[in-house]
Amino acid sequence: MEKIKVAVLFGGRSVEHEVSIISGLQALKALPDKYEGFPVYISKEGVWYCGDALREIKNYRKPADLYAACQKVEFSVNHGAGLLFAKDAPQSGGLFAKKVAPFSCKVDVVLPVFHGSHGEDGCIQGLCELAGLPYAGPGVLGAALGMDKVAMKAILKENDIPVVDYLHFGSTAWQDDNDKWLDAAEARFGYPMIVKPANLGSSIGVSKTDTRESLRDAIDLAAGFSSRIIVEKCITPLREINCAVLGDADGVQLSLLEEPLNAAEILSFSDKYLSQGASKGMQSLKRRIPAEVDAATEATVRDLAARTFAAMDGSGVCRIDFLLDGEGNVYVNELNTIPGSLSFYLFEPMGISFSALTDKLIQLALQRFRRSQRTVYTYDSAILEQGGFKGKK
Repeated sequence: MEKIKVAVLFGGRSVEHEVSIISGLQALKALPDKYEGFPVYISKEGVWYCGDALREIKNYRKPADLYAACQKVEFSVNHGAGLLFAKDAPQSGGLFAKKVAPFSCKVDVVLPVFHGSHGEDGCIQGLCELAGLPYAGPGVLGAALGMDKVAMKAILKENDIPVVDYLHFGSTAWQDDNDKWLDAAEARFGYPMIVKPANLGSSIGVSKTDTRESLRDAIDLAAGFSSRIIVEKCITPLREINCAVLGDADGVQLSLLEEPLNAAEILSFSDKYLSQGASKGMQSLKRRIPAEVDAATEATVRDLAARTFAAMDGSGVCRIDFLLDGEGNVYVNELNTIPGSLSFYLFEPMGISFSALTDKLIQLALQRFRRSQRTVYTYDSAILEQGGFKGKK
């Protein structure tokens, strides 16, 4: 029997580009033998590449040599084509100098492993929808909502799911009148406050502020990454508890809870990815699994995780991050629709291997695709035969 061809997409035009490479290669290596997986890397410039050199993380240290060993490819958006094909003639030279055969492959299913913009935010998901290709993870709506913290908080509040009080505004409004927003934030929250871009992850652009000047600097920083900024009340004392959810609207499986061990302060990008063993991705972060929480708190977190997943039209594997204050209140902080390392380390202690996790993601993708084939997208009409170009008067 011919194996199902799985294109694992990673990289992309995102400040979380390198993190995506780590997660993508982890997922590629974890695919069960019944699948034929191959890497599809999107450079920071937005160029698509295929090639065996992409399978080893050490090769990414010298991008020029890596690109020379691979082929630029394009993705057909003709519905049902499912084709990746060589864009240019095979290249040669560089560290991996050898003749490269022309690349062309019929893709059966896509496994997106992007973090951040142009991949985790609905862009790739929309491309797959246009091409009529099965893909793992959330749909366009779920991906977009999960990426935009303003929209996410609005949806959660509508569903009576607790979030930390917040203020949001656009970067243009901020530039027009700094003092207006500084005054509004101080009046609403008092110090300390948390400032973050509305549509980034991995703690990039996130700051804790204690003074008006540090608040101003933090908002300037966030505005450099996003056109919308969020200012939140800072939870003190703080505990962070995370829970991953695997499944879709038909049913979910909740992971063990985890607690990052240095979460009394905001986890920085360096905390998450530049510590010893960072090539292991989010797996390398110091954490306690399972988290040491009382039964009532665990039940609350798990209930909110399932409700959040449903409210955000979740599918695949998501990690939901919670904040706990000193009074026992639990707040949803954010939803990671394609979490670092696909959160496999939260399921492994439950007997679900990384291989089994990727298998489940692909099967969910194929199941959703089969359902979509039963949906009517066209409607036969004689309007053009009856002079319909005149419109309705």
